[in-house]
Amino acid sequence: MATNWREDARAFLARLFEAAVAAADPGKALAAHMPAPPKGRTVVIGAGKGAAQLAAAFETLWEKIPGAGLLTGVVVTRYGYAAPCRHVEVLEAAHPVPDAAGLEASARLMAAVSGLTADDLVVALVCGGGSALLPAPPEGLTLADEQAVNAALLASGAPISAMNAVRKHVSRIKGGRLAAAAHPARVLSLVVSDIPGDDPALVASGPTVADATGRQTALDVIARYGMELPAAVTDWIAGPDCGAPTPDDPRLARAETRVIASARISLEAAAAAAQAEGVAAAILSDAVEGESREVARVHGAIAREIALRGRPFAAPIVLLSGGETTVTLRGKGGRGGRCSEFALSLSGDIEGLAGVSALAADTDGIDGSEDNAGAFADGTTRARLRDLGLDPARLLAANDAWGAFEAVGDLFVTGPTGTNVNDFRAILVAPPDAKG
Repeated sequence: MATNWREDARAFLARLFEAAVAAADPGKALAAHMPAPPKGRTVVIGAGKGAAQLAAAFETLWEKIPGAGLLTGVVVTRYGYAAPCRHVEVLEAAHPVPDAAGLEASARLMAAVSGLTADDLVVALVCGGGSALLPAPPEGLTLADEQAVNAALLASGAPISAMNAVRKHVSRIKGGRLAAAAHPARVLSLVVSDIPGDDPALVASGPTVADATGRQTALDVIARYGMELPAAVTDWIAGPDCGAPTPDDPRLARAETRVIASARISLEAAAAAAQAEGVAAAILSDAVEGESREVARVHGAIAREIALRGRPFAAPIVLLSGGETTVTLRGKGGRGGRCSEFALSLSGDIEGLAGVSALAADTDGIDGSEDNAGAFADGTTRARLRDLGLDPARLLAANDAWGAFEAVGDLFVTGPTGTNVNDFRAILVAPPDAKG
């Protein structure tokens, strides 16, 4: 890297983000996991913010397999995330709160796998975002009930694994039910994990993966996080008909699941990219969970220790981490997401440090409900906000990280990336003689 670290830091951090996303590229991730053509039909189904890109890549790879027959199928993705496919139909629906289009998409996926035989193959392309895109409330519940569940989950501060443990029990399609509907066909699930720990049963609430947790786990999550759900929902989860297919369900005997991309793989790619530019990299964890602002403070303390005391690592170094943090909504009217909130909180702990710069961004290209992937922060962020008459602490208290970074021009905007392996965080600590 050049001598002026402050000038080059953001371009460097953006390149690491690009390396992380490239490692989760659908074509690259799928290439090693293409199945052999079956005797019968091949049906592709999928859900998530990268489902259309996965389907397009699968089509291209499938055509290169000798003897491969015609593909059919349907996938659902978030509005604005579609990609052109020749054989697989691409539907769009709302995320993060489900809508009627998602309800129709769930029905279409269930119909696509009905009436199959043991000679047929179902390929399920599953990635983050699929939970909201596949609403399918059980009999007696409504779309409004499922929307209320999602809203309560998003505001609760619960980790994604806990949220999806609840979602899979308020559904006719999640928790392995989609795979059960495909019986007796073989089901191959190719999963891009956005879940810390990479449990495929929790990615998109596991529509094709058996449930090993049980409904009591969902009830415990609801109680632990004080979620206020419609009475009909909690009654359903506590009732006798709630259970999802378990790992020993004979309908899932021919179901196979492979995790083809994850935060771990992407962080390792980012670390290699940093090292290729002469900067050491330390991966703190690929499975970080917790409140965004608190996780940021821990990261900030490590960066500060390096910058001021040269421990536990020597600068220059980039600290990398992944996983999925959460945001408990405290203010009203604030805009932003967990990555932007991480960056705003971090800015307080690195304030005044000329050689520290950071990028926190969601690998799917959208952080929360706005159009940015995340935001940059450095030792001058808070001073620049105060120069504009803005109070960083009040903005953080109001969950208005987007407003903060929009004001100082530090939003990181990429557009949809076509994949999703969750949060990407990189903190660059320059050598002691770096100039700001």
